[in-house]
Amino acid sequence: MRYVLDSNISLKWVLTEVDSDKARLLRGEFQNGVHALLAPDVFPVEVAHGLAKAERRGVIPQGDADRLLTNVLSSPPRFHPYLPLLKRALDIA
Repeated sequence: MRYVLDSNISLKWVLTEVDSDKARLLRGEFQNGVHALLAPDVFPVEVAHGLAKAERRGVIPQGDADRLLTNVLSSPPRFHPYLPLLKRALDIA
């Protein structure tokens, strides 16, 4: 299957949150070629922002965001430019 990966799901790969187990299962299946993951090209920025917020809130120790970002981006989805898709995404939403 092909899935569009939201950055919030990828944060569950490295943070312990509700449904992190399901997100990690999806990642494992993606890494094993069961699924294809797609994401807008702003995905890395969104993940970095989420990790920075987690640091500020004390969810993760100071300085861990960089290491966790590297972890997430070690198996990235296939990126697509978001601008051509923006209007259609807004219509769907």
